Amino acid sequence: MAAGPLRWPRSLFARLALILFIGLAAANATSFWLTMTERNQATMNVMMGYIEREVASSVALLDRLPAAERPAWLPRLARRSYHFMLEPGVAGVAPDATLSARVAASIADGIGTSYELTANAVPGERERLQVHLRLSDGAPLTIDITPMHGIPLSRWLPLLLALQLALLAACCWYAVRQATRPLHQLAQAADALGPDLKAERLAEDGPSEVARAARAFNAMQDRIAGYMTERLQILAAISHDLQTPITRMRLRVDMMDDDTPQHAKLQQDLQEMETLVKEGVAYARTLHGAAETPLRIDPDALLDSMLADYRDGGHDVSLQGKAGAALVARPQALRRVLGNLVDNALKFGGAAEIVIDAAHAGTGLLAISVLDRGPGIPAESLDAVFEPFVRIETSRNRNTGGTGLGLAIARQLTRAMDASLTLHNRPGGGLEARLVLKR
Repeated sequence: MAAGPLRWPRSLFARLALILFIGLAAANATSFWLTMTERNQATMNVMMGYIEREVASSVALLDRLPAAERPAWLPRLARRSYHFMLEPGVAGVAPDATLSARVAASIADGIGTSYELTANAVPGERERLQVHLRLSDGAPLTIDITPMHGIPLSRWLPLLLALQLALLAACCWYAVRQATRPLHQLAQAADALGPDLKAERLAEDGPSEVARAARAFNAMQDRIAGYMTERLQILAAISHDLQTPITRMRLRVDMMDDDTPQHAKLQQDLQEMETLVKEGVAYARTLHGAAETPLRIDPDALLDSMLADYRDGGHDVSLQGKAGAALVARPQALRRVLGNLVDNALKFGGAAEIVIDAAHAGTGLLAISVLDRGPGIPAESLDAVFEPFVRIETSRNRNTGGTGLGLAIARQLTRAMDASLTLHNRPGGGLEARLVLKR
């Protein structure tokens, strides 16, 4: 199976760390290669001079020794890269390898003026050459040479290089972590900026760029909080000012003759206006954030109380399952969310069924579902209905008395409780509103 193409990391941390590590590793490798190249060249120059002097001295010594004593001296004169043989050696072509030709030229410079010599390459896997000459008494002498291309590396050098790469990786990781940590903190602060606008403020210290970004983010939070407060005050003022003319109009309508054809219509319009004003202010307040303090409550007792209230009002509401444990929540907000969901189920399905999902008991979550057998919601509109003033015209119209804010308020209160609210169409028709709370 062919391997897929390499993918560029998605996170900024991984990208910067990879770039820095590759760059530093490449620079280190280049520096190491240049150092080794210069070291080998310098060593080779020294070696050539050494061979030239040593070979000249050894040949002169062998030439002056009696023929019988020469074999005993051969091991003493041998070196790591060459040794002497009192024989003609192996014939061959002239050395074509650069290093061999250089060694042959060096030896020729050292003794070529005193002795007539020839050099040839020796066939084989390794680079090897022989230099042939005759001593003063006519005895053959061969210098068998295996050129060294450089000084052997120390055994501890690979370990040192591995440690160096590990140090580079650690430094890259630390440097990039320090550089990207403010971005991570900024993202966390932005995610924590919920409807209550009470996210933790960023520390305005560190490098100048980081401090400036933190100050800008904190100032942005303050501006948003100011805008939201101002909007809430405007809505509250409008609501307060509208209450007076609406009350006067209701009084005038009540004083009208009940037989007037417009009497019922005016009462219905005024009721819708009053409901819309109240729901609008309620939505603004939930969007700005709930001031209610979270408490440890018994969800079973709260649901039993709501169930009793609905049954006392003659509504068909049932309850299945038990939470079995307390949870920390905002009781009034939770009651309002569940109340909005039950009211919707009664409005569009005629009956509501509250089900507590015990399967979430071991996960630290509590799932409460409100079920109905109404017309449901088209799948593409399941998220859109949480937006303010959005209705599904086939079922949620003006005749139902809805304002289009009930689910929007429920979603905002749910977010303020750090919970989740989703809608699902049921098999066979109807809708399920699922509220998942943290215990």
